[in-house]
Amino acid sequence: MEAVGGLLTGFGIIVTLDNLFVCFLGSLIGTLVGVLPGVGPLAALALLLPITFTMTPVGGMVMLASIFYGAMYGGSTTSILLNIPGEAASVVTCLDGHQMAKQGRAGAALGIAAIGSFVAGTLGVIVMTFFAPTIATVAIRFGPPENFALMVLGIVCTLFMITGSPVKGALMVALGFLTAAVGIDVVNGRERFTFG
Repeated sequence: MEAVGGLLTGFGIIVTLDNLFVCFLGSLIGTLVGVLPGVGPLAALALLLPITFTMTPVGGMVMLASIFYGAMYGGSTTSILLNIPGEAASVVTCLDGHQMAKQGRAGAALGIAAIGSFVAGTLGVIVMTFFAPTIATVAIRFGPPENFALMVLGIVCTLFMITGSPVKGALMVALGFLTAAVGIDVVNGRERFTFG
């Protein structure tokens, strides 16, 4: 029941006039940034973080969250209209959204994307509010054997989705592994295959 109380408290805080204005402004800025290909939500947050320095803590968090959600939605605009995803999360929108735009239904596609983004974001927040403690206990117990099993599952799923020649697909997966192996190791910070 404390999760419901937390949701209601948060809703009571957000419906003040100041926070609603900040939410609207952040969503507008985030949508404009999300339209730019290559500038994702995290880059938008990093660039616009200084705006929140003069705000109250609640106002700053509302602004950053609305910039993030606006940028996530804004990436679908170029996906639908130009068939160029504004960010990685809106690649799939190119498939159906651009076809709708070609048929003269771009407004409907943008509306569906907006409603879908709102509903998914709202449901995601509600689900995370109720299941965050359970997910946290599972995540703490997630060790090296589970990580290995998850990686093997990803490789098997990738190989299963390959159409055409399975040998060519397996070689491309191996090439991807070799390319990803070059650089700095994220676990211990050592350089791998950098030739010095």
